[in-house]
Amino acid sequence: MKMIPILFLLFAGSITCTSCEKEEFPITSGNLQIEVVAGENWLHDYPLFLGLSKENPPQFAIWIEDTLENYVTTVYVTKKIATEGWVSNKGNRRKEALPYWCHQRGVVYRDGLMLPTKENPMPDAVTGATPKSSRTFATQTDRLKAPFVIKAEFNHSVDFNKSFPKNAKKGDGNYSGGSEGSGQPAIIYAGTIYPNQTTIELKLIGRSSADGSDGNIYTDLEKLTTARNIVQSITCQIVEKSSLAH
Repeated sequence: MKMIPILFLLFAGSITCTSCEKEEFPITSGNLQIEVVAGENWLHDYPLFLGLSKENPPQFAIWIEDTLENYVTTVYVTKKIATEGWVSNKGNRRKEALPYWCHQRGVVYRDGLMLPTKENPMPDAVTGATPKSSRTFATQTDRLKAPFVIKAEFNHSVDFNKSFPKNAKKGDGNYSGGSEGSGQPAIIYAGTIYPNQTTIELKLIGRSSADGSDGNIYTDLEKLTTARNIVQSITCQIVEKSSLAH
């Protein structure tokens, strides 16, 4: 039997180490509970080398705005985006990953981009490893006065399709960061909680800029395929404080 090269074994070992991310999450206590139910394309095959791949969950952010679209606070954002924690991004800061959230926050960093950096990451309290399945997040709304808006943005790397192909050129309308970019752009969900309302389901309202160059919402969702099935549903509920004590 032909022996497996030692180099291959070392590569295989590195795959095991990098794919076993410890799922660490911030404290999820609060009267606003947001349940994200994973869709059939929550996990996406990310190619590595030698024909090998690993299943990656999406990068995403959940945040709150007022009804005039002014950013208020982030409830949760995945660690790679929040800390510039890409393992091998080759200098690519992935501005195409969650551009709508970035532009709504409006924070500009050292290189002119709106993505958090290693030197200036998001607070630990609102970030953690990407969950590999459905998850409920929570935050306090004591300082929020209804109505307010809850938004969420989700994105996979290298999720290419015919409308957003790998070979799209920079400057093209469907360019999404090159061979290591997004492919299909991020998808955006939103919903408004009004006074005396306790439960809402966020609706898919559009997609983000493919190359991350702006913070607009685009409504041509017919160009999306697997990206539309990253999320099955997002339900937000205001829980009475007396219920939280149990």
